[in-house]
Amino acid sequence: MTVILATACAIVYGTADFFGGLATRRSRVLSVVVLSQAAGLALILVLLPLLPGSYGTLALSWGLAAGLAGAAGLVLFYRALATGVMSVVAPTTAVTSAALPVVFGLATGDRPGVWALVGVALALGAVLLVSQEGKGGGQVTPRSVLVSLAAGAGFGGFFILLSMAPGDSGLWPLVGARLSSVSVVALPALVTGRGLRPGAGSLPVIVAAGVLDMAANVLYLLAQRDGLLSLVAVLVSLYPASTLVLANRVLGERLRAVQIAGVACALAAVALIAVAQHS
Repeated sequence: MTVILATACAIVYGTADFFGGLATRRSRVLSVVVLSQAAGLALILVLLPLLPGSYGTLALSWGLAAGLAGAAGLVLFYRALATGVMSVVAPTTAVTSAALPVVFGLATGDRPGVWALVGVALALGAVLLVSQEGKGGGQVTPRSVLVSLAAGAGFGGFFILLSMAPGDSGLWPLVGARLSSVSVVALPALVTGRGLRPGAGSLPVIVAAGVLDMAANVLYLLAQRDGLLSLVAVLVSLYPASTLVLANRVLGERLRAVQIAGVACALAAVALIAVAQHS
């Protein structure tokens, strides 16, 4: 069940990113981020009674901290993209966000089997490969690499902090996470006076991105409570593979050979971890 939930989470995360990418072609990035986050908050409030849990300040606090880490990672990621080379920024951020929960899980007592560890290593390589983009025109600088690492740390911190919430807290950690992230991403709009009006016809796509992102968060929370963080986080981090496949099938974007290899590695990693879980 852990492998199924985590793999489903990766697929849904990747689909959410695909819709988010479509939305940013029609609307400003800030508008897409704020409105999609708000849509996700609405979904979690609807789901809250359906997946009940014990409300507590500890659960809400870990969620608030996770939301701040995720929002910081998002801001830093966009800054890295604006100042660095995509082919460096994307894989650096992705691998860092995958590796940190693995290290944390191993340090705090996770003991996956040998084949599971092989699957983890293969999955990290897959994340690196599928995140590769065409050569950009920018210049690789130490600053852009550091910002990319910080962005990955923010995303990885989101996974780690959510895992610290009590197991009987239901979806309350996600309520806290989304409240803090919405507040953080909406603040620049309020300070700068920028409007959040989406482009013509883009609101349904933005809402879809936000709802899918929150659905993936729910799947992550359930998977993490069912299995080891070091395995769940790395499976979830394979989400760029589904984004690539959707871009290929829907938009006709061609996959590079290195990305096809990454998708193959991702499938092999899921299979290895699944076999290890059942052995």
